Amino acid sequence: MMRTAARQTSSMSGERHFDAGKRWVVKIGSSLVTGGGTGLAVDAVADWVDQIAQARRDGIGIVLVSSGAVVEGMARLGLRERPASIHLLQAAAAVGQMGLVQLYESNFQRHDMHTAQVLLTHEDLRNRERYINARSTLRSLLDLGVVPVVNENDTVTTEEIRFGDNDTLAGMVANLIEATTLLLLTDQAGLFDADPRQNPAAKLIREASARDEGLREVAGAGSALGRGGMVTKLSAARVADRSGASTVIAAGAEPDVITRLANGEVTGTLLRADRELVASRKRWLAGLPRKGRLVLDAGAVRVLLKGGGSLLAVGVTGLTGHFTRGELVACETEAGVEIACGLINYGWTESSQIMGQPSRAIESILGYVSDEELIHRDNLVLL
Repeated sequence: MMRTAARQTSSMSGERHFDAGKRWVVKIGSSLVTGGGTGLAVDAVADWVDQIAQARRDGIGIVLVSSGAVVEGMARLGLRERPASIHLLQAAAAVGQMGLVQLYESNFQRHDMHTAQVLLTHEDLRNRERYINARSTLRSLLDLGVVPVVNENDTVTTEEIRFGDNDTLAGMVANLIEATTLLLLTDQAGLFDADPRQNPAAKLIREASARDEGLREVAGAGSALGRGGMVTKLSAARVADRSGASTVIAAGAEPDVITRLANGEVTGTLLRADRELVASRKRWLAGLPRKGRLVLDAGAVRVLLKGGGSLLAVGVTGLTGHFTRGELVACETEAGVEIACGLINYGWTESSQIMGQPSRAIESILGYVSDEELIHRDNLVLL
């Protein structure tokens, strides 16, 4: 079962000390990059670049995940509302991406630093070979002293495979490069125990576990310009946690927010990782989209959490989704808590026939045995 960690709250951000390590992913949201949707915030971007450049000189490798392409494209095209049409959205992204990259490149050039544009889709991280290629490219760029600027490839993605927000993308990139810290810069001071826009008595959550399920109850929705919100930031923190990276949610407008974190000072909400770095292949597995869900009985949950064993069909009491052999499925308790995920050895039709049955009965039910395990422990990741 997941443990809910105690939270520290405060009406002021205060000063805390935290070793953020030497490899970060920094994500800057749409409302910050575009000054609330009026066009690129040139002065603010210049300030963040100055801070990132200093951190880079101090030996911190940083991958920058920047929103703002769609919003900048909207401003250039005279669109007042975010397009509902996927094709118009892609067109706006294509137009806006040019200005966004140019702004970052010109600012980093002031520090004699190079940038690299890296556009990713979900498919890039679902395919093992492309995942490894993307990881190798980003690592090589960091080794060369280059600052990769990552965005979702909005111009080619479809509704089925898009990340949905750059918070999720940032969490997956943190997983990809084995980051020590994920820094999510937003227009809020951090995560509060209530909506500060509605409740003036709301207190900042200074520190909590990235796996604290109760945090979702206080997370609000995103803005009209961006697709994210605190909910997606918590999801990103959970993804980063899988690879041992802690997450900081902080106000991008806070003076020297990046520099202060490099010096060990947290100005917003710190969501600490609860686990050590996991093996590369299992990090990749944990980042794949779930194609279905399996409900496990208490015995199966105990075997997975305590014994590190494989998942057998006999321990499954229910399932949802339409998955095929080899796709990733989530493993949940009967209370709906996701405890693991893994590559399943049988498709949805076969799994629905053999669930709850002992392994020795598989052949008589299906007429063949592909594997004795529903999910082998080598293809299973505990969450």
